[in-house]
Amino acid sequence: MRYLKSLFLLLVIVGGLNWLLVGLFKFDLVAAITGSSFGQTNLLSTIVYALVGISAVALLPTLGRWVQSDDAAA
Repeated sequence: MRYLKSLFLLLVIVGGLNWLLVGLFKFDLVAAITGSSFGQTNLLSTIVYALVGISAVALLPTLGRWVQSDDAAA
């Protein structure tokens, strides 16, 4: 499970970096990697975006535990 959570975190970081690039430079890294132009999707980019979203949802319980443990320590 540790490796799966690490993969989820990596995908969420990739998604966050992609949004940073979109916000600052209007450059969509996922589209560039998958052969699309900005704002367009293809099957591969759709899969990447879906995996990033699934990873974010999968990490929500981890965030909840992290917040609870931080509250208990305070």
